[in-house]
Amino acid sequence: MAYAAVISLKQTIERLLNSSQISLVPPSKKFIKSAYKHVQSLQEVLKRFDSCNNKNNERVNALDDEIGEKVRKFEDVIESHLSNHFLSQYEESHDEDHEISHRSILSVEMVELKQEIDSFNETIKKMECEYINELNNSAREEEDAVISRIGPRGKKSTMVGLSDQFREIKTRLLELTHPYNYYTTSVSLIGMAGIGKTTIAMEIFNDPMILSHFDSRAFVTVGQKYQLKEILRGILAQTSPGIDIMLKGGDLSLDDLKRMMYPNLKKKRFLVVLDDVWNNQLCDELRRLLPNNKNGSRVLLTSRIQQVPYYVSNSNNYQIRLLNKEESWDLLRHKVFDEMPCPLDLQRAGKKIAENCEGLPLLVVIVAEILSKGERTPKYWKQVAEKENAVFMDANDQILKVLFSSYEYLPQHLKACFLYMGVFPENYEIPRSKLIKLLSVEGFLEPVDPSRTIESFSMECLKELVSKSLVIVHQKRSNSPYNYSLYNFKTCGLHSVFWHLCKREAEKNKFSRVVNSYDNNLGEGIEHQRRLCIHKSILFANKDVYESIASISNTRSLLCFGPYHKYPVPICLEYLSLLRVFDALTIRMYEFPMQVLKLVQLRYLALTYDGNVPPSISKLRNLQFLIILRHLNIIKSCMKSSYLPIEIWDMQELKHLQITGSNLPDPCGAILQNLSTLLDISPHCCTKEILERIPRLEKLGIRFDLSHGHDAKSLNWLDAISNHARTVKCVVVNPIPRSEVVVCPPAPLFTNIYSSLAKLSLSGFGYPWEDISKIASLRCLHVLKLRCYAFRGAKWETQDKAFRSLKVLLIEDSDLVEWTAGFKTFRCLEHLTLKNCHKLEQIPRDLFIRLSIELVDCNALAVACVKQMQEEERKKDRNFPKVYVYSSV
Repeated sequence: MAYAAVISLKQTIERLLNSSQISLVPPSKKFIKSAYKHVQSLQEVLKRFDSCNNKNNERVNALDDEIGEKVRKFEDVIESHLSNHFLSQYEESHDEDHEISHRSILSVEMVELKQEIDSFNETIKKMECEYINELNNSAREEEDAVISRIGPRGKKSTMVGLSDQFREIKTRLLELTHPYNYYTTSVSLIGMAGIGKTTIAMEIFNDPMILSHFDSRAFVTVGQKYQLKEILRGILAQTSPGIDIMLKGGDLSLDDLKRMMYPNLKKKRFLVVLDDVWNNQLCDELRRLLPNNKNGSRVLLTSRIQQVPYYVSNSNNYQIRLLNKEESWDLLRHKVFDEMPCPLDLQRAGKKIAENCEGLPLLVVIVAEILSKGERTPKYWKQVAEKENAVFMDANDQILKVLFSSYEYLPQHLKACFLYMGVFPENYEIPRSKLIKLLSVEGFLEPVDPSRTIESFSMECLKELVSKSLVIVHQKRSNSPYNYSLYNFKTCGLHSVFWHLCKREAEKNKFSRVVNSYDNNLGEGIEHQRRLCIHKSILFANKDVYESIASISNTRSLLCFGPYHKYPVPICLEYLSLLRVFDALTIRMYEFPMQVLKLVQLRYLALTYDGNVPPSISKLRNLQFLIILRHLNIIKSCMKSSYLPIEIWDMQELKHLQITGSNLPDPCGAILQNLSTLLDISPHCCTKEILERIPRLEKLGIRFDLSHGHDAKSLNWLDAISNHARTVKCVVVNPIPRSEVVVCPPAPLFTNIYSSLAKLSLSGFGYPWEDISKIASLRCLHVLKLRCYAFRGAKWETQDKAFRSLKVLLIEDSDLVEWTAGFKTFRCLEHLTLKNCHKLEQIPRDLFIRLSIELVDCNALAVACVKQMQEEERKKDRNFPKVYVYSSV
């Protein structure tokens, strides 16, 4: 992981050179700039590895490890020196009874590091030359591209599961009901390694209906490295057997083969299967060479990568799903017992074993092969089901051979991003927003375009991992007009087989180490790990674990995930002086950990703590994300709000501030120039004086506590904030149950209908539906989410021309019965989601919705109404949005 280490060092030096809070004492800047130039040069050299096809060159990989180690050690020297400077100057200011304000400039002397800098420059220059030579040798020694295999790979086996997708894909290949079906079109099967793409393709290729429908068929396995000449030879050999002798002669050039494609396939209805396609180049070549016979010819692709079939319409892309529990058990039983029944005393454990495979067919097959060779006793199978023996470990080791290429051929910046997913526990649903925050502060990602923010680049990296079928999308977002997109999600994660791959590779590359149990080998290799992930907080109480953690003084992240721990445990922060990230939300702190204030390199701090934040928090000059939540048991109506220290306004690097139960003090003229997210504040902070001192505020979260006298009787407060944030979320934390709608004073109209407010979420207010007219005229409002009786009453009559720009509407937990829409309302609405609307009997029949309607646990009458509308539109041959109906029962 030399590339990730180089990016981190490069950014460390850039922060040192460009910081407005640091003054480098001459000639320190000259020394640091010399190192920076060498780091830039090294980065460009390491980039060349991405275009190298031979990823297994041992000498190149060994050099990569050596470079990474050297770069990490040099970064440790620089950051340790900076931390010591900062702390010594803070202590001097404390001795003199005054604090260094955010406007003070810290002087840093680097001359004493001249010897280390010179040594680093010289060593890196030599390593760089050696690395270039090895890359050049690797290119010369590189094996010829793997010859593409002709015909289906592997032996024919019975397909178990995925029958619904098999039928749908086969129907699409055979369909000739419309004129456009006659054109040569492509159908793509997309999914992660081992999910069954090739099995489905082989089953379709050999299906009797396919055999009789197509005149000629060809099946070619492509792979990462291929030769177009061999691909064409394979297609021609299978579709035109008469020229097989000519092809075997081997005298034909690539141009000869290209010229032969059109005449030999012309007037034939052909099916070409391209298995395991990795890039667009092959698709582009074949699209130009294959004739469009207008007779229903087809090209069937399988790929792990979403973007490969970019020229195929969405309707021809099939995302192959994981097996469900029943299909997994059927496949396991079939592979172990063939046509024989499974003994009754093994079925319970067998179903649990199949469930543990998490729907991945290849893992089911490998586990079944191991079971077939083991004892067929209830005791043994129960041990496998509870993962008390090595069966699943052995299966994961075997499957890594198939999965590793998905990781190996990633660009270097995506490798680091992918490995970072492994810091979370196995089968963990990772909140997308949290992952993006962490990726943006870790320091191993660098936007290609300098004008882009690190957050947007982190999101792009995550989307790329999704597109390469490495990351699984879990919960979809309801607050975006692009709800149908694969990349629009709230949570994501890794299949367990990829999690084990991440864990192994991250530890081997000293990228991160996961600690979820105590063993005697804990101390081996841990001292050089860049990130430490604790998945059981109680381990801090173990003396050996504590000492092992204390030994890794150069670690940059301490991430405490896993089950919530409500009792205090000792955390050795005093030894981890170079921490950038400290996330301990899963540990309840009874006192503020004052050792944190010495972590001057800290960029991300997340704690669960019930007391006041000390004024000295402002010492953390580099802090970008400050998140302090309260223990669940003490969030009560009797709790009084407190104010953050005035020093919070000195923290100029802050981008995200979330401190539950605390309010912002008067800024006294200060400005938080970089703060874009402010969450969990009370409406008392939503004043013009405060919000104008946060000029880049994008997202605002407000907590109303009715026991504190927060005024939620009308929408007056909303008018005050609508010009200061694009996204506003307002929640009543202790809504008072009411049996009927309370009559409130009428809320005033917005004074500015051109407000920039684009997303609004309201929860627990209980306003009458008439008051919703006060936000219906907002011209920039695209997303509106109404939860937990945000508005109450049996009837909602939407006024004419209301919500002209709204694209997404969510209503959740409502007593609404009748909903009618006026003339030209919701003209841009794309997605409507209704959840727990048990009394709602109908939605407006003339409501114009473009893309989807989702009903979750709603009245059967509302469901019937929507389905009737859908059927009426279908009879008129009109497009109707997709309807999704779910029930938790």
